Amino acid sequence: MDLGTIFGFIGTWLLIIATLLLGGSVMTYVDIPSVVLVFGASFTVLFFAIPARHVKGIVAVTKKAFFYKPQAIDKLIEDMVSYAEIARRDGILSLENAVKDIDDPFIVQGIQMAVDGTDPELIEQVMINDLDNLAERHDNGKFIYDTMGKYAPAIGMIGTLIGLVAMLADLSDPAAIGAGLAVALLTTLYGAIVSNAVAGPIADRLSKRSAEEIMYKTVIVKGVMAIQSGDNPRVVEQKLRTFLPPSQRPAEEEAA
Repeated sequence: MDLGTIFGFIGTWLLIIATLLLGGSVMTYVDIPSVVLVFGASFTVLFFAIPARHVKGIVAVTKKAFFYKPQAIDKLIEDMVSYAEIARRDGILSLENAVKDIDDPFIVQGIQMAVDGTDPELIEQVMINDLDNLAERHDNGKFIYDTMGKYAPAIGMIGTLIGLVAMLADLSDPAAIGAGLAVALLTTLYGAIVSNAVAGPIADRLSKRSAEEIMYKTVIVKGVMAIQSGDNPRVVEQKLRTFLPPSQRPAEEEAA
């Protein structure tokens, strides 16, 4: 879990709890039926809106949002350039031995196809298809929390309307109207919290993680294609460093 996730998640909830404490007793904002309705229905509605096989992966998707370790593109570029140097010096077939020491199966797949003499267009097509499938899986994971964030406020409003109807149906005790109205409004509060302090931030975090991983694998695709075409290692490096922010590129490259 990176520091930004820790600070954002814990900080947001600490501020919400602190505000509740400043507003009086925390128990004033606790209503078990409302909690069950909003949090429960926000989850069960997922099975109605999304195929169950995708919802089953919600635990793995959540872990991806909180415990994902970013991969360093600059280190990847160094590795791809070293593979280009080996191929340039000893021939592309020499990379077959280097593949044994590579941990990333996506790199292994690309280099192995290049070593096997696979047509360049087919190599690129296969790797791009894998990349598209990865993006689709990421979109499915993000869609879970997007859906939860979309329906939670409406479910909260449904709970509020149920509470109001029940309250207005029995006005025999005017003194209880205020308390009944407060309880009815709690479901709206819970719905807003689920949407804006849980589902929404996690969906945005997943979107950012997906973009980072797709960028990483795009560099791999471009690197493999450059190696396969026999580009000079320096040219390979220049091609791949275009994926880095200008501040992370060598000064001489920027001058050129």
